[in-house]
Amino acid sequence: GLLALTLLSTAQAQVPRLFPAHALRGEITGTAPPDVLLNGRPARLAPGARIRNQENRFDLISQIAGQKLVVNYTLEAGGMLLEIWILTPSEQANRPWPATREQAQTWTFDPIAQAWTRP
Repeated sequence: GLLALTLLSTAQAQVPRLFPAHALRGEITGTAPPDVLLNGRPARLAPGARIRNQENRFDLISQIAGQKLVVNYTLEAGGMLLEIWILTPSEQANRPWPATREQAQTWTFDPIAQAWTRP
């Protein structure tokens, strides 16, 4: 049982996460839930927002309070943060990654390689 659990968690850690094409890159600082700073500006988590840590497990907003983290994120229609992935060092090294909707609309995304190409 324990060996299987260890192998499972090791295997999960090695699987690259697939981010959606509309995920943007930014820096989040946890402040007073549901408020955060996104790239230094006030932002708010949407109701039902999901935060995934570097192990791809769900975190509570209170767990990131006071931390400054490099993330990929998606926004809901009203502009609130919907999904947040706290990036691993290797994910952070995957560049370029769009930081604005305008960049995401003009760059080309390869969902298999998880790579962006600037025009």
